[in-house]
Amino acid sequence: MHVRSIIRIVGLLITLLSFFMLLPGIVALIYRDGGGAIFIQSFVAALILGCVLWIPNHNYRSELNTREGFLIVVLFWVVLGTIGAFPFLFDSHINLDITNAFFESFSGLTTTGATTISGLDKLPKALLFYRQLLQWLGGMGIIVLAVAILPLLGVGGMQLYRAEIPGPQKDSKMRPRIAQTAKTLWFIYMLITVVCACSLWFAGMDWFDAISHSFSTIAMGGFSTHDAGLAHFNNPIINYIITFFLILAGCNFGLHFVAFKTFNPATYWRDQEFRTFIFILLALVIISTIVIYWTKAGHVEISFDQLVLQVVATATTTGYSVDDINKWPAFLPILLVCASFIGSCAGSTGGGLKVVRVLLLYLQGVRELKRLVHPNAIYSLKLGNKVLPERIIESVWGFLVAYMFVFLVSFFIIIASGIDASDAFYIVATSLNNLGLGLGSIGDSFAGVNDITKWVMIIDMLFGRLEIFTLLVLFTPTFWRS
Repeated sequence: MHVRSIIRIVGLLITLLSFFMLLPGIVALIYRDGGGAIFIQSFVAALILGCVLWIPNHNYRSELNTREGFLIVVLFWVVLGTIGAFPFLFDSHINLDITNAFFESFSGLTTTGATTISGLDKLPKALLFYRQLLQWLGGMGIIVLAVAILPLLGVGGMQLYRAEIPGPQKDSKMRPRIAQTAKTLWFIYMLITVVCACSLWFAGMDWFDAISHSFSTIAMGGFSTHDAGLAHFNNPIINYIITFFLILAGCNFGLHFVAFKTFNPATYWRDQEFRTFIFILLALVIISTIVIYWTKAGHVEISFDQLVLQVVATATTTGYSVDDINKWPAFLPILLVCASFIGSCAGSTGGGLKVVRVLLLYLQGVRELKRLVHPNAIYSLKLGNKVLPERIIESVWGFLVAYMFVFLVSFFIIIASGIDASDAFYIVATSLNNLGLGLGSIGDSFAGVNDITKWVMIIDMLFGRLEIFTLLVLFTPTFWRS
């Protein structure tokens, strides 16, 4: 294993992140709220650490194999999450210990959006901006990882890549060089963010809130700059704008790539995963509307725009809070949490199993039913007009088994730590699906849960963000054998 080459890359990553620490410092200068010192300290500490790792190894450039690629991807998130905790440790306004600082950092970078901080309206603007920036950077990292990097590392080979973003037009949608692909993805990601921020500003947000919420919306993170979340603004236009951009962010960025390259919006609707994604969201909105407005649950005071936003935000694993869904009829919170297991499209900033995997499992189930009726018949599995190889179905089943394994292990550890079963289920679901929504007796803040549970949640956030296999493979003896 080329250890020094790996250290060089990690050093570069730390150095790069250190310069992003200066952006909240600029915000502190603009608003003069005294929150800039912690970011200067964090910048210096991260820069020194990055240089210490990079400079002695800057000449070690070697071709990395698949195993080393897996390790670098995991280190990318672990190291950046650790460096990202610096400002939370240095800040005197929130006084977070190591566990809570790491929790907040990893929750931001993995776009989970769970928090242990309260009193957001009283915090310095720089710190609030930093939380949103973490999510935005993590969201872009997810896109490049899922669409550009993981296929080359062999997470199920190129077969799994095609399983995650299937369709007749997709095999040729990416440019052959990963650098070119990443640059185009960055441009699309930034363009959507800018359009979202401008739209929110026109709808009534000030520039700080508009930019901050555009970061968390496009990253599908769910952090807000106010304790009341989006309910603080009480603006139907803002709610509809965010709903639209959540759907856009929940779409496969490979489709954005194709639509951007061909200037053809019909690209989206031709994709079976996207159509299924829209159908699921529409079904959830209709069911929720019926349950709340056309049943005895009509006493719940919520407007239609709030209902739509809350449903879409929960189902896409964004986790925005517009209303306390714990006060909704018990059927709906359970339904929406179950929907978060499906999540958004593959290659998006959302979490969950991903729509395409659930769709493939459904098609496989239909095929097995047909085989029961006609045992000698040969049925091929198609997605769109494309016949999929059996290796794809095997990889999807393997992913589901791995997901269930991680879920159950986390669930029992949290129960053993003293959390009751229902809360443990919600906690694992909200962290492994990168949802971040406080459900059950947890409420809006996870500050009250014990440290063991928080560390389990941090690990689950990484598992959910790295598509299970990428992290799980490091725990196998085969990986470490030379």
